[in-house]
Amino acid sequence: MRQTYAHWLKGLAMVTAMTLCLPAYAGENADAANSSKPVEITSLSGAYLAARVAEMDNDLDNAIKFYKQALAFDPGDVNLQQSLMLSLIAQGRFDESLPYATRLKEVPDVERFSRLALAVDSFRKEDYSKAQYWLKFSLQGDLDRLIAGIMTAWAKEGAGNGADALAYIDQLKGPEWFGLFKSFHRALIADAAGMTDRADSAYSATVKNTAAGGAAPETWIRAAEAYAGFLARHGHKDKALAALDEAEKFVTGKPEIIALREKITKGEKIEPLVATPSDGAAEILLDLATALNRGGGQPFVRLYLEYALAMNPDSAAVLVQLAGIAEQLKDGERAIGYYRRVADNSPLKEVAELQLGLNLADLGRQDEAVSHLKALVDANPDDMRGYLALGGVYGSKENFRAAADLYDKAVEHLKTPDKGDWNIFYQRGIAYERLKEWPKAEPNFRKALELNPDQPQVMNYLGYSWVDRGENYKEALAMIQKAVDLRPSDGYIVDSLGWAYFKLGRYDDAVRELERAVSLKPEDPVLNAHLGDAYWRVGRRLEATFQWSTARDLKPDPDVLAEVQKKLADGLPPIEPNTAQETPKTKPQPAPSPKG
Repeated sequence: MRQTYAHWLKGLAMVTAMTLCLPAYAGENADAANSSKPVEITSLSGAYLAARVAEMDNDLDNAIKFYKQALAFDPGDVNLQQSLMLSLIAQGRFDESLPYATRLKEVPDVERFSRLALAVDSFRKEDYSKAQYWLKFSLQGDLDRLIAGIMTAWAKEGAGNGADALAYIDQLKGPEWFGLFKSFHRALIADAAGMTDRADSAYSATVKNTAAGGAAPETWIRAAEAYAGFLARHGHKDKALAALDEAEKFVTGKPEIIALREKITKGEKIEPLVATPSDGAAEILLDLATALNRGGGQPFVRLYLEYALAMNPDSAAVLVQLAGIAEQLKDGERAIGYYRRVADNSPLKEVAELQLGLNLADLGRQDEAVSHLKALVDANPDDMRGYLALGGVYGSKENFRAAADLYDKAVEHLKTPDKGDWNIFYQRGIAYERLKEWPKAEPNFRKALELNPDQPQVMNYLGYSWVDRGENYKEALAMIQKAVDLRPSDGYIVDSLGWAYFKLGRYDDAVRELERAVSLKPEDPVLNAHLGDAYWRVGRRLEATFQWSTARDLKPDPDVLAEVQKKLADGLPPIEPNTAQETPKTKPQPAPSPKG
């Protein structure tokens, strides 16, 4: 199956209601928009269950309201206090959480959050002695020990004890993954304390540890950025630029690195990545949150980011990460709020503005999104990201003519396309294919592959299009097989391979691959319909009917729905001789697995 513009926008999650025997949150969820009557809570259990349902729905404002109502029934309940405190922090209402943190400061099972909140508040007040006191936890896992240890070191540095701070980090024991974070913050603290030689040595050791960077790439890149800034401030311009060269081997196109390179090249003043002890304490929370976010657990990660934001409210890095979490939790309005807070002079401002536009589109505010993204394209006509974002919005509205015209304009601004520009040609190809202008579409797919020969999305789309058009079967099958080799867990690409086999009349092969595709993407109606077709051709007609019924119930697009309903009524027609579904005389051979 071809992947198109749907994958450019995050899409709105379907809202599902949980039916409870409560007039509380369930009533508010369904009817609040149409009624101004307040919802009455008449019991502790009603308030608690309403709060839990709101929390599970990521409606933290209502969760907070209902937890407060529950506490009115039982003010001493520790679990309710904890839930309310965490909901307030997660919602960015940090100051409101502090009274509850104070009440819970001696509760062992809660103190990793309550005492951390009080320590954060002490950093904000520059009371570093008190911060160290709050960072003593009676129960500590590895993560808590690392957070408390690094933040304690920053508190010592804030109190003027840089040497003690470094010694404290050195004695901090833990698993091997502690190494990158300890090394990075050792460098930052030495830098902040004016210990130039020790800072240089620690920065150098950190960026040389590329193996650890593979597990926590965002932290490693920030270390490289901090080192380059350090070298530039001490007059080592060439070494600073060389450090950025190494960073760009790790990741390309990062706005912060690009902006820093420009400033160093121009000889402009470079500010430290971490300027104050509060910034340093916020940095370890940011570092660990971004590392943890690679494995999921967004609500948990959000807490650490909100702690960091309380200490460093202007941090673009924290704001963008929080916006990304909000997007993952399908909270576009909140994501927009974070993106709007990114400062105009931040290297991340343009990224924030692009994402803001995409979130407007996700929320159904298409006209606002188009207007917003058009302004970005007009202001930066050589930045391909704006064209891709705006083109994605046009595609989501099925305005493929506007998308094609936009990508034509983008190509005009590409003086010498390189590998990174493959996506412009790919998206232009999709727009023309959807307009049924194949003579214009095909050269764009080929150009995308010329720029990036092993790009699986392009190989999948072009190969599937050929199969669907009944042409270039041998090349199409080889191309799709190669895409599957590169992305074996991508249900859409595996479906393309199965559908190619189906169109070639190799129905047993089609069943095998389409079953695998549906196991990878069971929620997709087209994939289920394809599997139904394959089952029908191999004589498994009851299973075919089941798959078509499943496809129908998954609410496909109208044209797919009409096809499925016809198949449920009549089945598939007999195979006509000399059609694309016959097995060709020369059997196509799959492409070899790509090297490397």
